[in-house]
Order: sequence, then structure tokens, then C-alpha cells
Amino acid sequence: MKKANWLLLVLVLALSMFLAACSGGDDSDTGSDGGSDGGDGEDTEGSGDTEQVLNLMETAEIPTMDVSMATDAVAFQWLGSTMDGLYRLGEEAKPEPAIAEDHEVSEDGINWTFNLREDATWSNGDPVTANDFVYAWQRAVDPDTGSEYGPYMLGGVIDNATEIADGDKPVEELGVEATDDYTLEVTLEKATPYFESMTAFGTFLPLNESFVEEAGEDYALEADTLLSNGPFKFTEWNQSEGWTLEKNEDYWDADNVQLEEINVSVVKETSTGVNLYNNGEVDRASLTAEYVDEYRSSEDYRVIEEPTLFYLKMNQENEILANENARKAIQMIMDRQSMVETILNNGSIAATGDIPKNFTTHPETEEDFRDINGDLVETNKEEAQELWSTAKEELGIDEAEIGYLGGDTETSKNMDAYLKSQLEELEGLTVNVQAVPFQERLDRDTAMDYDLQNSGWGPDYIDPNTFLNMWVTDGANNKTGYSNEEYDALIEEAGDELALEPVERYENFLEAEKILIQDDAVIAPLYQRATAYLWNSSVKDVGVNPMGADFDYKYAYKE
Repeated sequence: MKKANWLLLVLVLALSMFLAACSGGDDSDTGSDGGSDGGDGEDTEGSGDTEQVLNLMETAEIPTMDVSMATDAVAFQWLGSTMDGLYRLGEEAKPEPAIAEDHEVSEDGINWTFNLREDATWSNGDPVTANDFVYAWQRAVDPDTGSEYGPYMLGGVIDNATEIADGDKPVEELGVEATDDYTLEVTLEKATPYFESMTAFGTFLPLNESFVEEAGEDYALEADTLLSNGPFKFTEWNQSEGWTLEKNEDYWDADNVQLEEINVSVVKETSTGVNLYNNGEVDRASLTAEYVDEYRSSEDYRVIEEPTLFYLKMNQENEILANENARKAIQMIMDRQSMVETILNNGSIAATGDIPKNFTTHPETEEDFRDINGDLVETNKEEAQELWSTAKEELGIDEAEIGYLGGDTETSKNMDAYLKSQLEELEGLTVNVQAVPFQERLDRDTAMDYDLQNSGWGPDYIDPNTFLNMWVTDGANNKTGYSNEEYDALIEEAGDELALEPVERYENFLEAEKILIQDDAVIAPLYQRATAYLWNSSVKDVGVNPMGADFDYKYAYKE
């Protein structure tokens, strides 16, 4: 919306809050349950005299709302808020029926039949049909589309997806077929135990073919060229400023959606966000380290732990970073504990591998993956200097200069400055930080136009494979130049002959992680993210997801 209109909206909301306070409204009741952040697990109906409007912030613009082109957390958040796939994530991150009412799977795990509901419609009134999934999935792997996530998510999973993405087969041979309007037949390349959870991910969302084709190059660029089949729909989208979502009255499950509107503004500075929260203009604000201690005792303080990892990504096309001892030196010079305690100070924990804590457990012993493999990296500055000296001898240099691709938000700049100082403890190393906008970082990562970068990864489905298969040779999200035949073989075997052997499959993943981190030092793990928030206690039943959209607002309401 226009800036003036946004200010008017803020004034109207402030007046509404004031009038509600004068009329004796009480928002003092607080509580939470394990399934939702800020929910009390009891009263699930919004107050009749409370305006069901949620005001939020993002630190970055949405790079794209095209399901075939989305690759980042911001895009997947708002795709997940406006779209339904075959399944959605419900309580405890378990898939719950969305456009699919149910499904059957063949004994060998290859053939999946999804029975679709007949009451789902797009926001333009068109029915949601099986063909909408066929079109979307074919489009995602069509080389002409140029999708990054399509070949990554569907390749090796849906039959013929890789060959189509490589240009060796036509899109019509993708293993997906609409046998009638409400029956979707999917043929997998191989048994994929986690496929049901994959169908809740953004890349697997449907598309209305006639709408997309008619919009052409303008598709998904503004609110008028978007279509929703989920709980909310875009009504305004102002690039770099913010966007507005309204309840989708045509949604098949609209009776269970209580929020009428979600307003999102782009705010990059934490101080601005905190001020907006304290002035009652937004319902949630994330806190950086300097604010955590100030607000830790507030009843509005919340910490949400996530299975999202951050690490230094090292481009092995750089001569220095191609040296294994240099990479191991970078791993060991990092004081992760100090970083999470002083720089982040928000509940994040030091990362010591490529799989986060509390994400998956061994299928037989139920022991956490991280506990089994333990700490694969440690801080040892003395040994780091020795490894660095060896690397310089092998490279025939006394000094080195490395670029560092950083972000332009306040939080990114603080973290990047800390990492630069840690790295430059390695004798003779100079690190040049380039702070760029989020979209430019994504573009440069795709083009491998970087030396070092602080990169993050959240799971696309609930399985160790979502983290570990990134690093196979020429993997779509590898972007480091790393290649190891033994590593590739372990991941391939886990996905092929061991797909229906859960114990042996898990053992492969444990071994692969050791090769990745301990032996080859492909990345330097930094931390597993948690986020500290100021969270309006009247906002209830916001779902917190381990994959896809970080938050689910379908059942949220204001008390």
C-alpha cells in the first residue's frame, strides 16, 4: 500500500486499541502449549469484540511468490500462508489433510494415489483439481522455467524428474498423472519414506494453469497476479515496504480461520521493530542480543528453538579454500560458544555438525542423531593456527585475502563483524566483508560468486537427508565445488537399496556426516538458531513448523 495509507492504517489500529482499552478489554491472560507458540491450549475461539488483525514484520522483501522459483524462508513463509498443498503441517509437525483427503501407497513404496477433496477452490472461484498439481510439478522441472528448487526437490524422487530437468525427456513423462479431476497418481523413482511430509513443502504446491499462463511474465509479481487456495490471500504488495493478506473466504476450511487480516512491514533494524512493538503497532518483534537481557523478564518474552543450522560456506573454487587444512583451520578458529552467548544471546546453541539437535532420532534406539555422532568440530585456536600454517606452506604463501559475502541487516552486520574478527585471528589472513541485500546474496550463491558466506539451511522435510544430500557432487544446493565419491555413495545407497531399511539407512547418514564435517571440512558449523521475541500475549495458536513456513497462522487468533 502507499506509505500514506500505511500510516493511516497504523493510526486507525492505535485508535482501535485505545477504544478497546477504554471499554475494559483485558489481554493479561497468558499461557502456552507445546504445539503452538503463545497458545493456551484451552479457549480456541477469538473474542467477539477483538479485531482479528495481526501486524507483523519481516527483515527482507519477498524475493518471489512463484512456487516454482521460491528458494528462501521468506517466500516459503507467505506461500505457506496463502496456499494449500496435498498436505499441511499440523500439530507436532505431523502432516494433516489439505487438498488431499487421504492417500494410498503401494507395498513397494513407489506408487502413491492421492484422493483430493472436491470443495477446494482458488480465490478466483476455479476448482482446485489434480491437474493443478500435474501442471505445477511439470513446470518446476521444465528446463525452460529455470527453477532451482524444482530439480532439487523433485529430482531423484518423482520418476523422470532428473532426466526432464536435464533436457533428456519431455515434461509429459514426469511421474505424475491426473486420472480424473480429483485423483492424483504419483510414481516415485524409488521408495521415499518422507514423501508425505515433502508434499507440504512449497515446491509441491499446485498452480492454476490458465491463470499462470494468462498472467505470463507478470505472474506472481504483485497482488493482482497471485492466486490463493489457502487460508489467506494477498490484497496488497508494495515492494520493499510490505504486504497485506486477508482471510480467503473461498478457502475450503474458512470456518476454522479466525484472523481477518495480516499486515506485514519490512523492517531491517531491530531497534525500529522494538519501538513499533512497544507502541502497539506490531504484534511480534524479534530481539537481538542487546535487547534480550532488557526484555528477558517481560511476560511478552518468548524463545523459539528451530532445527535451522547456520554455517560458514566455503567455495572450493577459491585456491585457498580448496586446501583442506585451511578449511579445518577455519572450523577450529571459531569460538561458537562465545558467539551464541554474547553475539546472539537469544537461545541459539553452538552447532557441531550438519544435523541439528532434536530433529530426528535413530529408528531403533530413538537416540537423537546429534547425540549419536557427538561434536564433530571444536574450538581449538592453537591447533587452528598450526593447520593454517601448514595450509600456507602447502599454498606457498605468507598472507591471504578472502572475500566474505554478508547481509545488509543490523543482525547480519553484527554477526559478520564478529566472524571477520574470529577469522582474522589466523595469522596473515585478511577478510573483506561485502554487505549486500538478501536477494543479491541468493543470486551470488547460485552463481558461486563468493569465497566465504554465512549461510543457513532449514529442513525441507523431516529426515536427515534434507541436510546431507545438499553436498553430493553437483547437487543443486551444493554450490561449494565439493565432491567425494564415498560421500555420494553413502547418500545414494540411503536413498536406493536402503530406502526401506530404516536402521541401515540411518547408519549411512551418520557416517556421511562424519566425512562431511570431520574429514573433509566442507562447511564450518556455527549455530543452531533460536529466536527471541517480544510476542503479544493476546495472539494465540500460532503454529511453529520445523520445515517450510516457519509459522502457521491458519488457526491463529487474537484473544
